[in-house]
Amino acid sequence: MRSGIERLQDKLVERNTPKKKKKVSTLDIYFIMCVVVIISYTIVGIIFQAVTGQELSTSLTVGVYGFFGGEITLLAAIKKWKLKGERNERPDI
Repeated sequence: MRSGIERLQDKLVERNTPKKKKKVSTLDIYFIMCVVVIISYTIVGIIFQAVTGQELSTSLTVGVYGFFGGEITLLAAIKKWKLKGERNERPDI
């Protein structure tokens, strides 16, 4: 049986050990970039229309939203499949 001092020492050692920072994955960075591009394009389009009185090209707008929307959808699918694969590899306890 361990004494109270030993348990206290173990807790202090655990508390003083440096904790690993969670690494941001490449998929998360790519997702953030996609969202930033969509928001930036929207803001630029609104400002452009307010200043000039003309809309941006409809085909350009559809292309930008379609491309980056598709990228976000694929990132979500990759993340889901990756998590599902990890869950199947773990033994159930």
